[in-house]
Amino acid sequence: MLRELHISNLAVITDARIELHAALNCFTGATGAGKSLVIGALEVLLGLRSPSEMLRPGAAEGRVSGLFAVHDASILRQLEKIADVQLDGEGGELLLTRRLYNSGRSSVSLNGQPITLAMLKDIAETLVDVHGQHDHQFLLKPSNQLEVLDQFGDLSPLRDQYHNIYTQLSEARRRLQDLSTGQELRRQQLDLYHFQANEIDGAELDAAEVQELEARVRVLRNLEKLKKDASSAHSALYESDGAILERLKMVAAVLAESAELDESLKPTAQSVKDATIQLEESAFDLSRYIDRLDINPGELVEAEDRLNTINRILDKYGDTVEATLAMREEIGQKLAALEGETGDLSVLQKQIDPLAKKLKELGDQLTGKRKDAARKLIPQIEKQLAELGMEKARFSVTFDPAERTIPGCDLPAGASGFDQMEFLAQTNPGQLAQPLRKIASGGELSRIMLALKGILAQSDRVSVLVFDEIDSNVGGRLGAVIGSKLRDLGEHHQVLCITHLPQIAAYADRHLTVRKEVDGQQTITSVRAMEGEERLHELAEMIGGHHITATTLAQVQELLEAAKRPAAAPAPPARAKPKAATKASPQNKVPK
Repeated sequence: MLRELHISNLAVITDARIELHAALNCFTGATGAGKSLVIGALEVLLGLRSPSEMLRPGAAEGRVSGLFAVHDASILRQLEKIADVQLDGEGGELLLTRRLYNSGRSSVSLNGQPITLAMLKDIAETLVDVHGQHDHQFLLKPSNQLEVLDQFGDLSPLRDQYHNIYTQLSEARRRLQDLSTGQELRRQQLDLYHFQANEIDGAELDAAEVQELEARVRVLRNLEKLKKDASSAHSALYESDGAILERLKMVAAVLAESAELDESLKPTAQSVKDATIQLEESAFDLSRYIDRLDINPGELVEAEDRLNTINRILDKYGDTVEATLAMREEIGQKLAALEGETGDLSVLQKQIDPLAKKLKELGDQLTGKRKDAARKLIPQIEKQLAELGMEKARFSVTFDPAERTIPGCDLPAGASGFDQMEFLAQTNPGQLAQPLRKIASGGELSRIMLALKGILAQSDRVSVLVFDEIDSNVGGRLGAVIGSKLRDLGEHHQVLCITHLPQIAAYADRHLTVRKEVDGQQTITSVRAMEGEERLHELAEMIGGHHITATTLAQVQELLEAAKRPAAAPAPPARAKPKAATKASPQNKVPK
């Protein structure tokens, strides 16, 4: 779990130390107060977001630190392997720190020991699952979905057996292929592999750097246009005579008065008020954006030169940094095999035949059990989605043969089995089922993730779950259902959730509010835990705004009373042996 998050000199946060509880932690606050900045700071810490331009203006250095408690020995060993840092004797506590400098550079450390950005991202994927930003969601990757299904079906031991045989067979086939080449060809291959390895190593590739460079070059090339367009938009919104915000505030005031006379106007008046607040926040963001734009001719030349160097390597070896680095790893393996190979062809062939037979047996067995697990998972997920207000949603699992990755082997064998698998969802009747990674609605996607996490909670080893958009387009009645499920999820994981619904916040084990204040010429955001009367008033403001009445406070008490944990029930009797799975409906059919 994440015990504590410390943010220093990040955007509008000067210094914030946030203590978190093990279960459900909810962040609330007015629109524009900086709630998403807290999650943004966590993403910076985990390497999921570029820290460029996030340093507080005027600060020489910013820092985001997270104190994690990890008591699972297997996860600690995995982190040790990733970071090459000895964690024994640390009592399960990990201090992850990322520092940002006004030069644009950043650094990362684990328990005071420096680590690379690539290590940081692998650590992040092990410790935290962030929902709300599509590019960084663990469960959106088909390879991770396959791992989750295996955990749900208790297939990890069988998968490990398969992977062990797969590794042995892959190694044997590669050695056989290399030994079968002539000596002259072997020498030519060695020369080529050495040249390729040196060329790739010399480029010092980093996927995050490529993304940052491309984004920065795009901005620098269009700086004048960006500044002109942003200034025009800001003026129309805020500064010009008869600006949009000025007129909208007048309309909001008129509707608010009218709503006092006719309650049926209240939803409309509230919508206009909310739109006004959002536009004010957008105008503020535009102003800050304009202030950040500056011209540095040398920076564009330097960035383009570095990008050209990287693209030249990528064009030769893999199109992407990941593919090129995978190619480099493969080249290293081939070099080691060619330089040290002394095996005998006949011995290798005798090893390959029984290995291939065993792999076929394990791969077929794994595929069958995965399809059985998918049939059990589908109705459970659809039941959860119905409870979350998606009654018409349908969930399905597709299976396709894996790409063959063993040279000279006829089996559709990948490192994880014979299958390529993906979770699909049909969120509305009449729509085609599509992969989770292609679902555009952040609210729908977050609810699907919540349903999956609720089912997989006990088998999922990721300890910290973050939900940023889960109450998007959700009303109060469904908010209470989501709040209850988040709290249930908190029994197995630490959950961090940003919400604007009091019905969700009422379920929090720890309620934190984010407030933005203006101190002189500076805007400062603070984060405080809400308890007792303060929490009552915070929830009341979420319901009725700053004008708190006895009726509003009574509503808050009702929410908190409804959100109380039920008394512990007597232990249930031993479960009977589960019945055979019912036949799947056409919408969620799993291939035989």
